[in-house]
Amino acid sequence: MPFSSLGLRPELLKALKPKDYPAPTPIQTQAIPAVLKGVDVQASAQTGSGKTAAYALPVLELLLRQPRSAPRSVHSLVLVPTRELAVQVGETLRSLVTQLPSNLKITVVFGGVSINPQMMGLRGGADVIVATPGRLLDLLDKNALSLSQVQILVLDEADKLLDLGFQDELQAILKHLPSRRQNLLFSATFASAVQSLADALLTDPVRLDVLPQPGSAPDIVQRAIAVDAPQRTQLLRHLFQTHSWKRVLVFAATQHACQIIAAKLRKAGINAEPFHGQLSQGKRSQVLADFKASRVKVVIATDVASRGLDISELPVVVNFDLPRSAVDYTHRIGRTGRAGHSGLAVSFVGPETEAHWRLIEKRQAISVPREILVGFEPTSQAGAAPDAPHPQGTANDPTGGVKGLRPNKKDKLRQAQQKAKTL
Repeated sequence: MPFSSLGLRPELLKALKPKDYPAPTPIQTQAIPAVLKGVDVQASAQTGSGKTAAYALPVLELLLRQPRSAPRSVHSLVLVPTRELAVQVGETLRSLVTQLPSNLKITVVFGGVSINPQMMGLRGGADVIVATPGRLLDLLDKNALSLSQVQILVLDEADKLLDLGFQDELQAILKHLPSRRQNLLFSATFASAVQSLADALLTDPVRLDVLPQPGSAPDIVQRAIAVDAPQRTQLLRHLFQTHSWKRVLVFAATQHACQIIAAKLRKAGINAEPFHGQLSQGKRSQVLADFKASRVKVVIATDVASRGLDISELPVVVNFDLPRSAVDYTHRIGRTGRAGHSGLAVSFVGPETEAHWRLIEKRQAISVPREILVGFEPTSQAGAAPDAPHPQGTANDPTGGVKGLRPNKKDKLRQAQQKAKTL
């Protein structure tokens, strides 16, 4: 099915470069006609499936069908959870309006940079605003814009925006929006915990759950390597050098860990940089630019990089620390194997994270054999098969690091009493 059959005007079709948009993806084929009907839509599709264009194209089409007003009023609001995704969505929208006769204004606002230039950029209004929630609220507090005329609200990475971390900000923004509007929720995943919030936001929605078609699923090889925690940095360095990886995105649990790992790799002669929320926006942008140009070979990031980060032909993702949930695992490994390219996702599994890795396997409906590499053999049974008994542990950790089997206060009291009797 060609794009020309989806109800888009010729001017929009001209903006679709064949290299980037050879044909509609499944999510685009289903979502574009649904959005054009003016109904609420909740759409779920795998990472790298073209979700941004799936809402951007019909949003622009609907905007062009509206009579032009002076001054401009915000027709569509796109909320995103990260600065990088805001930039990416803004670039997509701007590339699509290049062939349009109407002088549409796309404005992108996010935190981490001075608010004054963004306030200046909003003078005269905007047709579409792409924003992170915090910065948008700052601008609203300063009366830099009005959302009273918004007709379409888009939540990109909707499950993240509906989660607890953004819930208060989202509710504050909704108070500035008209009650009658079209709501579009797009994400690769919708956890059950946020579905009730999504339901409260939507009215008689069209729900699209686009499963990977045979042969269309990302070509990602998944590996799990058993290794003790203190050896992970050495193992990462070994894998990078042995396999001659050109670029690697490494996920760590904390900002401090990102800094430490990057410093150790640089000391070993590997050009590595940390990437996390505490860095200035200028530094974050520079790291990404250097990474895309292969001037930086390894980026160690928190989960701020797990959503919306689109790096062409990224060959490898490494879970130095396992993600907190199976949903986060999906988004992390989705940074590789994009746009028809193959990818590799490597996870480090230690004795203290074995039980958590099994849970991720269960939720993802996968089974990844534990590998043990020569020179990096774990000292305990972290590399046991998924159906093997729990590790028996050591004297320092009798549970083998398995959450739920650690002694409680009563157990510790009994142990102390028993030990006192033997003295």
